[in-house]
Amino acid sequence: MAAFNTTNLLKLIFFISFFFTKTLAQCEEETNNTCTNKSKALPLKLIGIATILITSVIGVCLPLVTRSVPALSPDRALFVIVKAFASGIILATGFMHVLPDSFDMLRSSCLADNPWHKFPFTGFVAMLSAVFTLMVDSMATSVYTKKNNSVSASAGDGEMGVVASGGGHGFHGHHHGHNHGGTQKGPIGAQLLRYRVVAMVLELGIVVHSIVIGLGVGASNDVCTIKPLIAALCFHQMFEGMGLGGCILQAEYKMMKKAAMVFFFSITTPFGIALGIGLSKTYKENSPSALITVGLLNASSAGLLIYMAMVDLLAADFMGPKLQGSIKLQIKSYVAVLLGAGGMSIMAKWA
Repeated sequence: MAAFNTTNLLKLIFFISFFFTKTLAQCEEETNNTCTNKSKALPLKLIGIATILITSVIGVCLPLVTRSVPALSPDRALFVIVKAFASGIILATGFMHVLPDSFDMLRSSCLADNPWHKFPFTGFVAMLSAVFTLMVDSMATSVYTKKNNSVSASAGDGEMGVVASGGGHGFHGHHHGHNHGGTQKGPIGAQLLRYRVVAMVLELGIVVHSIVIGLGVGASNDVCTIKPLIAALCFHQMFEGMGLGGCILQAEYKMMKKAAMVFFFSITTPFGIALGIGLSKTYKENSPSALITVGLLNASSAGLLIYMAMVDLLAADFMGPKLQGSIKLQIKSYVAVLLGAGGMSIMAKWA
């Protein structure tokens, strides 16, 4: 059902883009400038694919491989501070990169005045995306919690049968088993399910955004912008990956699931660049269809990233018992958030 809805949504976006852009072909060609050089741009893009792939892998794997370091375990203060820094990166990505890009695209002079200049589509789509993310977040958590509770209830019934027939020794055995079950399926189990939902939804938003920005880099032949853009994307991917890697670590997935999530995060931006290179002859960044399609996708991604950063990462941690129990740790974490968001905001000058 989810795949069906996603497919229909993409079809609708492309239908809208072509419906409103039949008479706007004059914007499809950009005037040439001294920075446009296809032969010089291609090697830079290939270097970008390699460097972004490496930094993405390093960023998302760093929280996973440092699990053996006691100071960086999820229950330590340093892990909370690093996660706050990475959450600031994700928040600034939504506000300072994705959302402004969508505004610029959907307000472009290449698009018809009606409806694109008459209605704030970026804010509207970002709002709907945030609400939709809340729906997915809430319903997925509810479904998995109910399944978890039904399993716990079945296990509890079995234990009660042992208690009824086991006398005093059985009571001792039940008491021990109940504690163990509570550790795995009780409040900690519910929190674990929450971490898993957060990790999956966050990865979805990052993957969509990464493909879009990679496509833009791959299709561009502007040497003057590609160089700083690749450097900014390396910074972006590394620290955004650290935020996602922290969520994957807390979710305690099995090795294959971790590997799959690391792979998809790491490969999406390089894949987007490669796709942009392949489509560079037909894909025009300033064509009306591209502006509308990418603009709407950016707005959707922005709403998702902002929601995830504010609600599932920052609010969940700052309102949780660990940070609520220490004002000093709260202050350090707020500083980390501001540093992460500030650094990513500065990157908006180049990316």
